[in-house]
Amino acid sequence: MSLLEELTAAIGRILDTAGSAVVRIGRAEGRGAGVIIATGVVLTSAHNLRGEETTVTFADGRSVTATVKGVDADGDLAVLAVDTGTATPIRWAEAEGGVSGDLEGVSGDVGPAHGAPVFALALPPGSNGVRVTFGTVSALGRNFRGPRGRLITDGVEHTAPLGRGSSGGPLVDTAGRLVAINTHRLGDGLYLGLPTTVARRARVDALSRGETPERRRLGVALAPPHVARRLRVAVGLEPREGVLVREVADETPAASAGLQRGDLVVSAGGEPVTSIDALLAAVDGVGQDGTLSVTVVRGVAELDLTVRFDAA
Repeated sequence: MSLLEELTAAIGRILDTAGSAVVRIGRAEGRGAGVIIATGVVLTSAHNLRGEETTVTFADGRSVTATVKGVDADGDLAVLAVDTGTATPIRWAEAEGGVSGDLEGVSGDVGPAHGAPVFALALPPGSNGVRVTFGTVSALGRNFRGPRGRLITDGVEHTAPLGRGSSGGPLVDTAGRLVAINTHRLGDGLYLGLPTTVARRARVDALSRGETPERRRLGVALAPPHVARRLRVAVGLEPREGVLVREVADETPAASAGLQRGDLVVSAGGEPVTSIDALLAAVDGVGQDGTLSVTVVRGVAELDLTVRFDAA
């Protein structure tokens, strides 16, 4: 069997096994895509949502209202409750390990392998069926920012083209099993997805039970060190390593602690703040007493502040 014949056969299997599981999220042309992971349950990207309800359109043309069960905005995942009718849920590749079919496969526990063939599925508006595009995994462990700026470190880079409205849709192996949730386009023919690792599936299961994760939030908008250095030099101040507070939201731990716009956060929890991620890690690491010591530079003065969160 030639490679082209193998590819054609793989697409046929994918449409047979996973085609009915692909959905469109949002009204009319939609905001993105999603995939049925269990009867009555749809998985999509958190950035596709604009409230507690959304419209889900199925491959057979049926459109119904879905409600949000759980959202992980930092991880860009959301689970919806919806009447999925007779559509067949997709299978998870990591739950079974490996792939079937004639082409090379997927390493079950950690998502797709480098170089593995993959297929992106979506339900574009105005079409007569599911869109299927082919590519290969071009890189693993890609870092990118979630909708709230949190770093995601295990992105799968691939070359299966994603048209408009494809984010939140499935990336599958040659047997039509879910290996990643597509997120966005990188440009230059490269695309990103969230691999279906054991840890991510556990997170999805928790979202399906309505367990939306809660993270401590400082309540500030931040600028990275290179921006902070440039701005300090521009106003005649000595450059310092740290992250710049651009805004402080009212009635937040940062506001209560006395952080102000223009403060340079140079340490948190006794550790230097060399990046936004370092500060976020310090917030995530707050102990049971719910306090975080923060040192800021305000103009030329250095101030020690205590940020108080709800105790664990």
